[in-house]
Amino acid sequence: MVAPTKQIETKPQVDPRDEPSAEWGWHGSFPKATQVMGWTIVFVLLAMLIGNHEGNVENLWLVGFAAVIAGMLVADIRRRRLSWRR
Repeated sequence: MVAPTKQIETKPQVDPRDEPSAEWGWHGSFPKATQVMGWTIVFVLLAMLIGNHEGNVENLWLVGFAAVIAGMLVADIRRRRLSWRR
């Protein structure tokens, strides 16, 4: 009976032809730009509350979307600040 062997699974290297940025090692994101654009969208959504709205249904949607996006941005800030502790 042959004992099972434990082999380490290796991930294939990224081909620079598929992703040109792999040559110089960048595979990140734009965290500051994401935050700036996110808060800009929240501000624009809340600015849309000013207007001649007959009913308040559209106001609820605007505030709801702004609240969801703001919550996601705050969660992202918190995740980034606490990630080094784990």
